[in-house]
Amino acid sequence: MSWRKRPVPERRPCEATMSQYPSNHAAAGLAPVGSGPLGLNLLPGGDRIVRDYGSLDPVLGRIGSLEVRLATTAKEIRRAQRLRFKVFYEEMSASPSGAALISRRDVDEYDRICDHILVLDHDVKAKPFRSAKPKVVGTYRLLRQDVAERHGGFYTKAEYDIAPLLKAHPDLRFLELGRSCVLKPYRNKRTVELLWHGIWAYVLHHRIDVMMGCASLEGTDPRALALPLSFLHHYAAAPAEWQASALPERFTPMDILPKESIDPKAALHALPPLIKGYLRVGATFGTGAVIDRQFGTTDVLVLLPVSAINPRYIDHFGPTANRHAA
Repeated sequence: MSWRKRPVPERRPCEATMSQYPSNHAAAGLAPVGSGPLGLNLLPGGDRIVRDYGSLDPVLGRIGSLEVRLATTAKEIRRAQRLRFKVFYEEMSASPSGAALISRRDVDEYDRICDHILVLDHDVKAKPFRSAKPKVVGTYRLLRQDVAERHGGFYTKAEYDIAPLLKAHPDLRFLELGRSCVLKPYRNKRTVELLWHGIWAYVLHHRIDVMMGCASLEGTDPRALALPLSFLHHYAAAPAEWQASALPERFTPMDILPKESIDPKAALHALPPLIKGYLRVGATFGTGAVIDRQFGTTDVLVLLPVSAINPRYIDHFGPTANRHAA
């Protein structure tokens, strides 16, 4: 599942590297990290602590042998990056950069300022001459608005004009979700539920008001995706107060089919499971899609105010995220 697996973009003037913001990095509550060439040395090695979550326990919950937690060390973040490489580049159709091929990790500059949620499987057999260690089977990347604003803004702005949306809600706290994936054998209800449990605990702790991010449909031909795109446009568009549009130079119309010609049941069946899940929770979608040719996908903007979340999901996870508490 993925709010968006994002490649390393061409650097824009407003998207400076973290090495230009050492004091802000510390102000964000993150331990300072080393500098180096993009894709190779964005993080120090070993078990060095690079994330300090204060009063929030990094271990967020468990279901059986699976644990959801926040990454605290450089090694844990690297393991998330390796999982992303395996899913995005080896399993899917993304085109890796030379740095990604060398490191076998999916890396971008935002990894240094984001928090990383991991799902680990503790039911792992030991290999010869090696002790068993939990396996990273799922991940999500989280970027809070206060951190983003100190480091050049949200990643989503590379595809969508979100500035008016943020300006219209100056008193709300936004959280960007991205680069999510799950190892193929673990793509089931239990793993997804644990990921969302972790996100909900994080949202409650940081008093987040709005979640957003980009989700993807496989393929780059809008006409081949006419049914699901048109369904989202006609049946799941965000209300005016939550609307944001794709950047003019990247805008791809979603209203390819007229509303009266859409079979909602067939359209839902054509949507990726992740997007169907967002719809069930209460998410709506921005205007216009964006073609991502490097990843072979068509992106849509997901908007989910916490106030719009279906109450049954809040009841399911618990008002204090205690359902799967560790």
